[in-house]
Amino acid sequence: MSLVLSDVTRLAHLAQLEITESEAVQTLGKLNDIFALVEQMRAVDTTGIEPLNHPIAALQEHLALRLRDDVVSETNHRDEYQKVAPSTQDGLYLVPKVIE
Repeated sequence: MSLVLSDVTRLAHLAQLEITESEAVQTLGKLNDIFALVEQMRAVDTTGIEPLNHPIAALQEHLALRLRDDVVSETNHRDEYQKVAPSTQDGLYLVPKVIE
């Protein structure tokens, strides 16, 4: 995939950016370089390669980030917090309607 100059000017217009012709040409080159890199990466055969939880794990396994167990570490204080609320119902705060 590659862009043309009209694509860059259209994107600039949609983003409400004011760019000169020379800036648009430079941006076109940079964007096309990014798309070329993405195409190169997509062409790599990744069949049979397991995803990593952190990229450093590919180089030094002992430095990989370890995920902690998902356990509850705090107690539920909802009832305590809602005691001071002007109005609650079924564990939710009731507020006046602001927008009609």
